[in-house]
Amino acid sequence: MAETDAVSFWDELTSPINLVLVFFILYLVYKIVKSHFESVEPAAPPPPPMPKLRKDMTVAELKKYDGTDAEGRVLLAVNGIIFDVTRGKRFYGPGGPYSAFAGKDATRGLATGQVAASDTEYDDVSDLSPDEVASAKEWEDQFKEKYDIVGRLLKPGETPTVYSEEDAEDKKSL
Repeated sequence: MAETDAVSFWDELTSPINLVLVFFILYLVYKIVKSHFESVEPAAPPPPPMPKLRKDMTVAELKKYDGTDAEGRVLLAVNGIIFDVTRGKRFYGPGGPYSAFAGKDATRGLATGQVAASDTEYDDVSDLSPDEVASAKEWEDQFKEKYDIVGRLLKPGETPTVYSEEDAEDKKSL
């Protein structure tokens, strides 16, 4: 009788479903043991946030902020308002799908749906159609919700506003 119990136990153990379950259990035990011996390297701390930038700029000054300098800050302008889009660097920074807008006035490109920014000294967008003006306004509103406002894009001959420290902390005022 003991012999038939041993044979039936062996038959039970070697059934296909039980073999799969045994190998699965052994695999899980292996993974658990292996994870205890692996050294966990601490993740590098995130870089400190950049200080808020609050100033009005000309088109020439804005060109410096295309994400290629050591600081890596990315700015763009829409409807005369300059936004710090550094958080969206994978879109607007070098190599991003909208990198043509980095450091430039993106109003015309966003309004017309063309990924090209104006290379002129100052782009007077008064020739845009009403639909394009509405589209640019929608983009401006989206940028206001998502990104910090840096200042105004100055027209030739305009003087910049001098912002106080409190203005630098208030990103939505302009």
